[in-house]
Amino acid sequence: MLQVKDLLVGYGESNVVHQVSLKVAAGEAVALMGRNGMGKTTLLKALVGMLPTQRGDIELDGVTLTGRPSHQRVRSGMAFVPQGRMIFPQLTVEENILVAMDRNGPRTQRVPDYVHDAFPVLAQMRDRKGGNLSGGQQQMLAIARALVTNPRLLILDEPTEGIQPSIIKDMARILNVLRRERQFAVLVSEQVLSFALDLADRFLVIDRGRIVHEEGRAHLDAAKVSAFLTV
Repeated sequence: MLQVKDLLVGYGESNVVHQVSLKVAAGEAVALMGRNGMGKTTLLKALVGMLPTQRGDIELDGVTLTGRPSHQRVRSGMAFVPQGRMIFPQLTVEENILVAMDRNGPRTQRVPDYVHDAFPVLAQMRDRKGGNLSGGQQQMLAIARALVTNPRLLILDEPTEGIQPSIIKDMARILNVLRRERQFAVLVSEQVLSFALDLADRFLVIDRGRIVHEEGRAHLDAAKVSAFLTV
């Protein structure tokens, strides 16, 4: 479904992502593993249009997205949960979600039932300001906000950062259930191997802006992947 070919991305004259090619099939979950500073966030921001690409092609369901602005990529079926969550702290939980539902016309006044079913804590805290939630609750809110755009591809950047282990396990379980029920694919950048193992069908390792290793779940050498993540 997602096809990326020979992507070159950088800041000014400094290249960070070097001719990366990858694919994500419909309904598949792919983990992009790597240490800090290896190019994970830069690559994901380029995919969603937050950074320009210097070279290469990005296609979603056969439609070329290279050079298109972020809002057009969202309409084409991408959704992005950024590192640090970036929820609106002064808006309530419900307002944070409803804002994301504005993309197809006038504001919808009701959060879909599947959101509250998946994240009951968000239903309980619907009138609380986003800035007053815990880190784990904010991450759930950021995921819910992305999901109400009905994506075919959900892209998450370091979703476990600053989250306690019990919440990380719940997050993987919820994403697996929603992926099956809502029929979307997942591309997630991550450093926590246990979370990736709970979620992903396939694993990519990025090192110094290049994909240096790829394995499916059935043949995964966890020790080898862990070695790439060790500073």
